[in-house]
Amino acid sequence: MRTTIIRRAHFNAAHRVYRKDWSDEKNREVFGPCSNPRYHGHNYSLEVQVTGLVDPTTGYVMDLRDLKQIIEEQVIRPFDHRNLNLDTEEFRDLNPTAENIARVIYEKIRKVLPHHLDLRIRLMETENNLVEYPA
Repeated sequence: MRTTIIRRAHFNAAHRVYRKDWSDEKNREVFGPCSNPRYHGHNYSLEVQVTGLVDPTTGYVMDLRDLKQIIEEQVIRPFDHRNLNLDTEEFRDLNPTAENIARVIYEKIRKVLPHHLDLRIRLMETENNLVEYPA
């Protein structure tokens, strides 16, 4: 019986959405206020969805305490209350759009999640803007 479990988490981070090789004017034209050179922040809501077979011994797809720990280590500690552009290696040269943040989170969790489990990330940047990865 394949089942999906979901763990929610929250983190706060600042970022600037821009291309280093473009002028400030071009960045404002394409990215609007998100390209503010002084950065801006979001209160991100994250849903980590893990799908797999229910273990007949435990009744779990995976222990949610283990998933909570993975999220803490891979996402919360490195990203919470950080400037993603300046304080993280992942976004030094990668534009920290919501799409890219969701993909990076996926890749970080995928590396440590048991391979027999499927993974999907939902990242809410605002209450109106949501990204899912993979699509």
